[in-house]
Amino acid sequence: MLDDEAEIHTWLPDWLQTAIVLGSAPAAQSAPAGQGLLDGRPAPLPVTDRPSPSPGGGDSFVRREKVVLVTPSQDRMVNRKLRGINLSMIAVNATLGSGLYWTGGQVLKIGGPLAAPLSFLLPGLLAWAVMQCVTEMLCIWPIPGALSVYVSEFVDVELGIAVGVAYWFTYSVSFAALIATSAAEIHLWFRKSKVFDGVVIYLLIPVTLVLINSFEVEIYGWLEVAGSSIKITCLVVVMVLVGVLMNVWRAPVTFDRGVTNNWVTAFAICLSMATFAYVGVEVVAASALEARWPKKKTKSSARPGEELLISKTVKFSAVYIPILATVAYTLAALLASLSIDRSNCDLPRLSWIRSSCVSEQQSGAASIFVVIAKNSSRPMLKDVFNVILVFSVLTCANTNLYVASRTLFGLTTRLDGSPAQHVLLRFLAWFGKTNRRKVPLRALIFSAVAFLWVPFLQLDEGKDIAEFIEILAKMGTTGVVIVWACECWAFIRFYRCIWRHRYALKLHNVGQVRRWDFDSIDEYPYRSHGQPFVAYAALAGCLFILVISNGAPLWNGFHLTPFLAFFFLPLVFLALWVLLKVTRGARWSLVDLNNATKVVNKLRDLHDIRQGAS
Repeated sequence: MLDDEAEIHTWLPDWLQTAIVLGSAPAAQSAPAGQGLLDGRPAPLPVTDRPSPSPGGGDSFVRREKVVLVTPSQDRMVNRKLRGINLSMIAVNATLGSGLYWTGGQVLKIGGPLAAPLSFLLPGLLAWAVMQCVTEMLCIWPIPGALSVYVSEFVDVELGIAVGVAYWFTYSVSFAALIATSAAEIHLWFRKSKVFDGVVIYLLIPVTLVLINSFEVEIYGWLEVAGSSIKITCLVVVMVLVGVLMNVWRAPVTFDRGVTNNWVTAFAICLSMATFAYVGVEVVAASALEARWPKKKTKSSARPGEELLISKTVKFSAVYIPILATVAYTLAALLASLSIDRSNCDLPRLSWIRSSCVSEQQSGAASIFVVIAKNSSRPMLKDVFNVILVFSVLTCANTNLYVASRTLFGLTTRLDGSPAQHVLLRFLAWFGKTNRRKVPLRALIFSAVAFLWVPFLQLDEGKDIAEFIEILAKMGTTGVVIVWACECWAFIRFYRCIWRHRYALKLHNVGQVRRWDFDSIDEYPYRSHGQPFVAYAALAGCLFILVISNGAPLWNGFHLTPFLAFFFLPLVFLALWVLLKVTRGARWSLVDLNNATKVVNKLRDLHDIRQGAS
């Protein structure tokens, strides 16, 4: 018999648990005002009876009376209208941005022809491995703030909070960085003008993207489908045209000796840079809170609990988008490396790397594909490639804004903003509300303006400004890899937890988490491949990128720009984790997953959140 007095964890991290339980029930009790954020004591949640087996004796997880009041008020809910194709195309839009078109030239310039395709292949495999871990948990719990929740529930509460903050920062700052990147490409057609740049590029374009994100999510989802379809078509066109223009591959292991004195170090640097291209493969976890829940068509054709099996909606996006991106990026990088010499002065380069080019004005001014077209026998193609690049960058910025807003909304939607709460808690809760169209407009606007000032810095053409913007852009990559590593860690602990307690989970009929119960096909939505070895390999790969690849630019001497770009955010992330531990008076230990009773309650509470979201 389970002990109902056991500690109950919900998806909401302890530091943000409210003192007043959302909803109403006879058993609900209010905790003292201010409890939760400052003193670190979570408010108790009302508990009733646990679920009973599904009708007919099946073991599958079925809808039951909620044991924890998890349903927010109507002004804190979004519309679940995104179909599987919408989720897939949102992931495509988030992934296909400037990563290939812009970073590809930097990778080729540093590492040479051989490093270019390899640098996109290996991070692609890493992204696939990470998404195997995320997808397995996401198919069970497609809930608001999923990436933060998984870490909070299976690793550490404060670490989960830090993950949520880092993830929001990554996509909010990337939105601004992409706006700045688009300006560099638009200048291929128009001379630099402070009035044009400031009004049109840095102000009107972001405002337009905010307006697009303000549409109802169903309309927004189909706009993403249209944009992604165009981007996929454009990528195919780019690869075909580059294939036509390509030359013979010469000297595959040449590299930039101004960066390092050996190819291995250059390749390590390229791995870190190419990882930027895969930022976005995990956004299905952020958009899942607006995914349409499948409904049973007939009683006879539907299996028990099928109305909750949203896994089919998110599985394709989470599993196959990394594979498609890896193939496309690797092939495009290979074709590009066959088409231009790495010493070409027009290739984009990092600001902190010394250039041997005579024409500093042209250096780093265009995408690698624009440069290829410019130096070919068909220079008019450079305008075609540039249109594709500008479109890809702006649509990616649009999607990044969507992800940032939903991440902030997911972190704050269940906060109690009543006057009795601490002022900081009320301030955060303000972002967790939606408008009459069920769009988190407050979180959307804040995510847009938080770093909107960054592109305006380019109006001052000083070198220090260019380096500062580059640092912020590279921080986005580092932030996502940190989140990837934490998700792998969370999955490893989740995997070991459900293995250790597999008999208790079956005894107490906890559905959807019995990975080794092959008697019922409903008991586990998705089994990823090669676990837990894939998870350990993915975690090791993330740590390699964060420590080895990011540190490679410093091996031949200290440079402030790459140090800040690659290590400032991890240091802030660790400092935030420690600060949360200290201010909450929390234990310096991980979440207890050894107690079977606590584990059963924890998993059931996550199921309750899943039910409340439906």
